[in-house]
Amino acid sequence: MRFVWQFLAVLVAYAIGGMAIQAVQDNDWLTLVVGLTAAALVVFVYAWVVRRTERRQALDVAREDAVAKTGWGVLIGVGLFSAVIVNLFTSGHYEVEGLGSVPGAIGLVGFMAGAAATEEVLFRGVLFRIIEEHLGTYLALGLTGIVFGLMHLLNEDATLWGALAIAVEAGFMLAAAYAATRSLWLAIGVHFGWNFAAAGVFSTVVSGNGDNKGLLDATMSGPELLTGGDFGPEGSVYSVGFGVLLTLVFLWLAHRRGHIVPFGSRRRAAAANSTATLPR
Repeated sequence: MRFVWQFLAVLVAYAIGGMAIQAVQDNDWLTLVVGLTAAALVVFVYAWVVRRTERRQALDVAREDAVAKTGWGVLIGVGLFSAVIVNLFTSGHYEVEGLGSVPGAIGLVGFMAGAAATEEVLFRGVLFRIIEEHLGTYLALGLTGIVFGLMHLLNEDATLWGALAIAVEAGFMLAAAYAATRSLWLAIGVHFGWNFAAAGVFSTVVSGNGDNKGLLDATMSGPELLTGGDFGPEGSVYSVGFGVLLTLVFLWLAHRRGHIVPFGSRRRAAAANSTATLPR
């Protein structure tokens, strides 16, 4: 039941924040404020519902080092997407025409912050974490990653390949980031950094959701395998390749730190506790 209550609580916060952002989306400054507020609301609700349903503090959103962890995540996300653009630019598939829209980029900060916080709390904080307790890290990573990717089939210009690419480069990678650090702040930062770089800096399509007006006025052309077509660069083999590499790095860190949960460990622990309480 804790999964149900946590999922529903975050979902309600997401719905409230989403409606508020949609109501002010024509005003970039209001979108910034409302988006950041929505992100804070989701994290607060998650911490509250974990405390109520599990009788403990939600350490993955602890205030300690929150800014530093989020900042490192943003740098990783921006760097990762920038690497994709560099490959597209050097191969002649991404061209900069000039400067774009500063106000548009400001609004996208709020919009992407709200989206990143909500999706990370929902998919990594609730779904991955609880499934991992029962099935282990690897199965939880695979299952939640696939669900995360398939969710993007609901987007305007979604494709099956794009959804599978998102599952690998984002669903798997962000779950691995959470497993390595046990921090939602870093995962939120990576997610935000990637999305903001894509939309707010390089003005590309994000997950098949249409054009964005960011800091650069740019155009893309070329084979869909490299550019992602109407789905955007997240459907590019470059994105998948870099996402796989970062996933492996995070899983290596998780192994090194002893954060990998083996399959069946919960049942073994329950059996051990049961045996320990048997009368002699």
